Amino acid sequence: MSRPSGLPHTDRTPRPRGVTIIAVILLCEAAALLAVAGWFIAGLLTSTPTSLGGAVFMLALLLLFAGWLLVVAHFFFRGYRWTRSAALVFQFFAIVVAVPTLTGGVLWVGLMLLVPAVLVVHQLFTRPVVEYTNRSGENSTPVL
Repeated sequence: MSRPSGLPHTDRTPRPRGVTIIAVILLCEAAALLAVAGWFIAGLLTSTPTSLGGAVFMLALLLLFAGWLLVVAHFFFRGYRWTRSAALVFQFFAIVVAVPTLTGGVLWVGLMLLVPAVLVVHQLFTRPVVEYTNRSGENSTPVL
């Protein structure tokens, strides 16, 4: 009996280093989004927003994206296949924000967005990472 493609990595093969690198970067990006959300909350408490609805919506988006990245990082580390596409889409969004930030003259913020995104995109397509998240196994036990 074959296992469904969305199930996690279940055999005892070692976790590739690229999987750990990607999961750590995703966790750091989620932490950065949470920090930005905290900074945004502080700004809302100290000044009056032009649009309260827009400010609340932006805060909700920041928290939602941070939570989603935490989920993706957890399940990517465990070897779920669907997390590759979720991680890739988020990295493309980071690149889309990084390029105008770099050309706008805010070099360090642009690099902080661009370098991890490029590293994740590169690692997502390495053979060990693809095989780890694209494996099959019937008689195997979960990796913790």
